[in-house]
Amino acid sequence: MEKSLRVREQRLIELKTPRQIEAMREAGRVVALAHRLIRGMIEPGVRTRDIDAAVEKLFEEHDAEPLFKGVPGRVPYPAVTCISVNDQVVHGIPGDRRLEAGDIVSVDTGCRLDGWCGDSAWTYPVGEVDEEKQRLLQVGQENLELAIRELGRQSCWSDVARLMERAVKQSGFSVVREFVGHGIGREMHEDPQVPNFVSPQVLRQDFELIPGLVIAVEPMVNAGTRHVQVSPVDHWTVATRDGRPSVHFEHTIAMTADGPLVLTESC
Repeated sequence: MEKSLRVREQRLIELKTPRQIEAMREAGRVVALAHRLIRGMIEPGVRTRDIDAAVEKLFEEHDAEPLFKGVPGRVPYPAVTCISVNDQVVHGIPGDRRLEAGDIVSVDTGCRLDGWCGDSAWTYPVGEVDEEKQRLLQVGQENLELAIRELGRQSCWSDVARLMERAVKQSGFSVVREFVGHGIGREMHEDPQVPNFVSPQVLRQDFELIPGLVIAVEPMVNAGTRHVQVSPVDHWTVATRDGRPSVHFEHTIAMTADGPLVLTESC
């Protein structure tokens, strides 16, 4: 689950030891299992609440604490997953909606296991999707892959973010700016903030890519305008302002002496 971009000074970034990163990897494996389960359920006719219930059961079976349920807001978040369909960007609440052929559905979930957190999101096609959605899926996934690759090549996050933003703009799509990635560890949301674009504020809050850093990188890419709006009905669901589709891809990634390590692999 991404956080809203805030204007403030960075607090001290807590670096993790190799042993702590290995503990986070265990949480990440449970999140990866959840996405494997989700992928197998994505088909026309399935209700989004059924996907959420299946993930909640999986977390219970692994003695893992869901991270999303109860997150404070105007109303507490009511589910263990965020399920966002088509023009919904993030924070879609699971319910009675049934997926239809041609939809794209973004599922974001996370858990805490033995005191450490994992968080990941992926956008899935429901059957055959149109050309625009297929290209949007490709660009979004490639943007996350680019970030992971460049984490091992660049010295500061802004260098990675600049390449991510450039790739999306060259595709003709747009980068969501209201929501960003985040540090992660014992809590789901820790410093630093991890935007997928560069601005004066981003440069003021830049950070080095050094061993022990653990971040959730999550590009959100819109087919049309970057501007979004929050539902006045449920106070959570964020959708594109122009009604065009959006995708969301996220991994929890640790920087190690050997380079970036994806802790939520297999999504």
